[in-house]
Amino acid sequence: MTDITVKYQVLKAVEEMPQDVTFEQVMEHLYFLYKVDRGLKQVKAGNTISHAEAKKQIKTWQE
Repeated sequence: MTDITVKYQVLKAVEEMPQDVTFEQVMEHLYFLYKVDRGLKQVKAGNTISHAEAKKQIKTWQE
């Protein structure tokens, strides 16, 4: 199966947006897609932590 290119993903995302979309909305959505893609690549590479470890780290942020 062929991987979908970034260019295709960007064009499709913009194409699906309403006609009155702003540059800011476009950029926010593209940044969201970038972050999701980055996260999926991290998961695929095994770069994850457990739920318990995440809770432990979040607790330190609140102190």
